[in-house]
Amino acid sequence: MTTEDIVQYYTSQYREDERLDRRPQARLEWTRTLEVLHELLPPGAFVLDVGGGTGAYARELTRAGHRVRLVDLVPAHVEQARAGDPPIEASVGDARELPFADGSFDAVLVLGPLYHLHERADRVAVLREAARVTRPGGVLAAAVIARFAGPLDFAATGRFDARALDEARSLVHDGRNDPELGFTHAYFHRPEELLSECTDAGLPGAVLHGVEGPLWTAAEAALDGPHAASVFTAALELARLYSTERSLVAASSHMLATAVRG
Repeated sequence: MTTEDIVQYYTSQYREDERLDRRPQARLEWTRTLEVLHELLPPGAFVLDVGGGTGAYARELTRAGHRVRLVDLVPAHVEQARAGDPPIEASVGDARELPFADGSFDAVLVLGPLYHLHERADRVAVLREAARVTRPGGVLAAAVIARFAGPLDFAATGRFDARALDEARSLVHDGRNDPELGFTHAYFHRPEELLSECTDAGLPGAVLHGVEGPLWTAAEAALDGPHAASVFTAALELARLYSTERSLVAASSHMLATAVRG
């Protein structure tokens, strides 16, 4: 895997700007991530959105009164972030080496880069860089894809077959995604891995959230049925209720670690 692979995937194969309203899982991700961020961020914060894609979260936070700077690996994403409404101050950059001084931001978001890095050392480097550019007492939020989200997604949407079962078996022991199944190179986390990586990056005591909650697969399965709306509502309410319930966080599609820089 190289950074060029990731750039090529998001430039010519996948529309990141359409992702967050496409499916029940994505709508749960969008709603719950914003709710957690609104609770986490101080009023009028200066926020760095690392790997912020086309600027969906950055724009929403800007509308909420925050000042947001975005960095992303994909030049096409940066262009879309700059051209959106409101436009976002954005630049191309690598999350492992941020071009900002120590303590420059009140808050730093890392909502995408960690699940495109296979090596633990790279993921810790990203978190360490995020902590470095956060002021003391500032806050960080880092998202990952949960270890078994892929097989659960395939099962919920009627796409589970022998190849998906092989992937499910492999993921028990190895968090590396098979890109032949429809996503790019990625690493899927267990909860304890994310917390350990946060600790090694100088962020002990991180709080772990299950973003979509345990019923996101039910919302996907119910999408075309008569109970789609009520199942989605239940999934959202339970995602809120069980957000930090450690025994359930890994059932989400994404996990979000939040921390305060010491």
